[in-house]
Amino acid sequence: MSSSAWTADANEALALSLVRATDDKASLWSREAYEGFHPTFTYPIVGEEEKMYGYKDLNIDLKFASGSLAQYLDVKYTEKLPSSSAVDEVEATIAKFIPEGYYTDEHKFLERVEHDATHFKPLGEKIYSYSRTASTLPKGKNVAVARVLSPEDQETVDYEVYHSTWSTPGFREFHRRMRIFVLLYIEAGSFISEDEETWEFAVLYEKRRRRSSPEVFTYHFVGYSTLYPFYCFPERVRLRISQFLILPPYQQDGHGSALYTAIYQHVLAQPRIAELTVEDPAEAFEDLRDRNDLKMLLANERFMREGFGPEAVSSNGGKVARKSRGRPRSMRNGAGKMGPPADRAWLEKWRTDLKIAGRQFHRLVEMLILKHLDPTDEIAQRSYRLQVKERLYRFNYEVLMQLDKIECQQKLQETFQSVVADYRRILGHVH
Repeated sequence: MSSSAWTADANEALALSLVRATDDKASLWSREAYEGFHPTFTYPIVGEEEKMYGYKDLNIDLKFASGSLAQYLDVKYTEKLPSSSAVDEVEATIAKFIPEGYYTDEHKFLERVEHDATHFKPLGEKIYSYSRTASTLPKGKNVAVARVLSPEDQETVDYEVYHSTWSTPGFREFHRRMRIFVLLYIEAGSFISEDEETWEFAVLYEKRRRRSSPEVFTYHFVGYSTLYPFYCFPERVRLRISQFLILPPYQQDGHGSALYTAIYQHVLAQPRIAELTVEDPAEAFEDLRDRNDLKMLLANERFMREGFGPEAVSSNGGKVARKSRGRPRSMRNGAGKMGPPADRAWLEKWRTDLKIAGRQFHRLVEMLILKHLDPTDEIAQRSYRLQVKERLYRFNYEVLMQLDKIECQQKLQETFQSVVADYRRILGHVH
């Protein structure tokens, strides 16, 4: 018989579930497919080929209590090859990546789920909250929108973000249960070291009112981010987002934007933090960050007024209003600090106040200028090109210095055109 008949795709064989108590499943939430989702990656656990050998109809069931993340592991198959060095020991392989004490008896696991539903509470300090309407929220929300909803309405679902550290009671144990999601959903993700005491965490939970007992709230894990502080002269820190994930059942509903916003608001509120940075962001996260940062700047009336002039700022949240003819006056007569070229001292003051990393802030400024740039004004267009190219030249200096003058100019122009095209794509998603 072909060896392929005994080989399973680990990404398909491994099924994950967030299990709720019986009373909680009676809510509208249970109509959505929050159980039986699959990982994006399994190579950190089973190897580069993401295959498991030696079984027919392999099914690996890894269940989590939806709040505490207590785990249940069950391995099923219809047939197994005789034991040999070639046959993968499935449970032993998975067990290396989850903490000891996981359940193998489903009845006992479900008893734990029922207990945790009314006893588990988020760990740490609440730093952010928002609400959604369970029955009407469409998929595809890219930017979190604050909603004012009645807490008495059973269709209102609250979400809360909690800040924790290793010193938060019980958090080390909780983190050991949730960290496997990093391996399964972040490419090249790895476990962080518990020996590094300075790690911080932002964890997002869904808060549900029970229909059978409206006075009872239950909490359900949605996603989290790991944060690492670096020394910033003379006596503050830069907080770096290291890992960031929202579980598949909650994706495309704006929860990633909400978690990012929670982290950013936390940074603004902490005098000890100089700025927020991101470690090697994936393209999807970079887009999420850009959209939310742009939305924040557009809503900052003072920033937009100073940047584009008083007559260019409307009353609708500080957004720059386009005039019916040509550019806003601020960009025709230089009334705004955005120029182009933008006033560097003014930009640096705002960048420091807003605690945004340098490269990210200047990209955002370039997007905003592009958004309000008159395509018929050749002088402004040239000033904008020079401003962007100057930043690109500094950022890519070592590479460009290896080229002759003509090649350098060509490469800069190509990069400029690519950057502007990407800016237009991002701006198309921000309203």
